[in-house]
Amino acid sequence: MPSVTGPVDPFDYIVFGATGDLTMRKLLPALYYRFRDGQMPADARIIGAARSKLSDDDFRGRAEKALARFVKAPDLDEAVARRFIGQIYFASVNGAEADSTWENLLRLFDDGVASRTRVFYLATSPSLYGDICRNLSEHGLVTPQSRVVLEKPIGTDLGSAERINDEVGQVFEEKKIFRIDHYLGKETVQNLIALRFANPVFERLWSSDAIDHVQITAAETVGVEGRGDYYDSSGALRDMIQNHLLQVMCLVAMEPPGALDADSLRNEKLKVLRALKPIAPDDVAHVAIRGQYGRGKIGDTVVPGYMEELGEGRQSRTETFVALKAEIHNWRWGKVPFYLRSGKRLPNKSSEIVVQFKETPWSIFKSKLQSNRLIIRLQPQEGIQLSIMSKDPGPDGMVLRPANIDISFEKAFSTRYPDAYERLLMDTVRGDPVLFMRRDEVEAAWTWVEPVLDGWARHPDTLHYYSAGSWGPDAARTLLSRDGRCWHEDVE
Repeated sequence: MPSVTGPVDPFDYIVFGATGDLTMRKLLPALYYRFRDGQMPADARIIGAARSKLSDDDFRGRAEKALARFVKAPDLDEAVARRFIGQIYFASVNGAEADSTWENLLRLFDDGVASRTRVFYLATSPSLYGDICRNLSEHGLVTPQSRVVLEKPIGTDLGSAERINDEVGQVFEEKKIFRIDHYLGKETVQNLIALRFANPVFERLWSSDAIDHVQITAAETVGVEGRGDYYDSSGALRDMIQNHLLQVMCLVAMEPPGALDADSLRNEKLKVLRALKPIAPDDVAHVAIRGQYGRGKIGDTVVPGYMEELGEGRQSRTETFVALKAEIHNWRWGKVPFYLRSGKRLPNKSSEIVVQFKETPWSIFKSKLQSNRLIIRLQPQEGIQLSIMSKDPGPDGMVLRPANIDISFEKAFSTRYPDAYERLLMDTVRGDPVLFMRRDEVEAAWTWVEPVLDGWARHPDTLHYYSAGSWGPDAARTLLSRDGRCWHEDVE
């Protein structure tokens, strides 16, 4: 999985849903950084496609505002930004309909040159993926050098995921379909491969012989932030667990791949997903906790509850918090639970993996010992922290206390940590699928998650409420305390 920073070949990047939040907040800033660093060639084009009636200049004006807002001020060079924006175009097109608006996009490709790479990025509702791909094909825009990027979630359940994959697969062969999960583009997530397989000291401890359990958390302080309609139809399980956290769990738990090519890595991840203990609908209430935040306080700020943010009179049982227990039935991980947790309006914004090692079998010390704990911080302040027991300096004898070995990657390497989309967008241009999900991975994840959705639908009274600014409902603590464990922030 080498880092590739050299220039890529000329390309056209066509983004459907170009006026949306994802394009402005993530895609355009990521492409700007790649342009600034010399990876994006001067004759590459970024083409926004959406139903809005905008001219090229209108869309460029929006792009300019997006860069000013979402690129760090020290990184925004006005001259570079001006050249970058000059490579942006816009086509007013209804991607889901085979109507005359497609002429607005076709006019940008009327030079007859089809040899350069074309990447179609679908930043739209997944329900439109099949229609857009069909229209791309019928209008002759799909060339041998074309590929398509699908944003998550792929569907809302196993059946819809299979339909979307079938529809897109009728136009693009599997190796040309890039199912993006931006967590896989995070440098710290990729570093899991190096941590495990380039450091034998860790890999030899990486099993039920030494590890008691693993916690994977993705915590947000924000609420739905104007995404209420989308989020209310999705919820935390579909939005975060089914894709992001299960993918992270696969990298933590997988066996060493034979090589670092895409299929070798994805084959090992798939084995983990298929080894997950199925969750019976009647067991859901015991192993999958769902919650919804109410009014509370984060820091010094009082924030509204979820239903207040949805709007007056709205009622909803959509979960904004999930904590669940996963078990991997294989030789390496037998009897080692994985606790996955994600939620909105929690006290801190953080994504991290906590590997909790087992207690010492016998202590010769009078001091209370804490088990060793490895924390891998995915964001913010990416790095690794290893908690060990150490002698407290002083003349009072062998008094022990916990101490941390703390490595900040940004400080260690003296470099800016790129946003995940920077790597992933260029990988699609290069045609490198190693950090993207294969169809069978997506469907295996849905196969495991779907019984949880079914169980919640059968028992709607299992929704727990929590105050904004807390770490979720009390039931999430009970999930671990029944096993004699606790979330790492509760460790004394």
